[in-house]
Amino acid sequence: MTERLLRLESVEDRIGLKKSKIYDMIGRGQFPRPVKLGACNAWPENEILAWIADRVKEREAA
Repeated sequence: MTERLLRLESVEDRIGLKKSKIYDMIGRGQFPRPVKLGACNAWPENEILAWIADRVKEREAA
């Protein structure tokens, strides 16, 4: 299976948060770290999907 990398704009659209919040959460260890692609950052799609699934599980457990 080919892993897709998502640029910041796509990650923002998927999770509904903006750049500053995403990087704040990365700094606190609450969000996956990006992969460096030269001057750009990208996130493996499966890590973003897993992060979303974890948020849903947390909601259901509460």
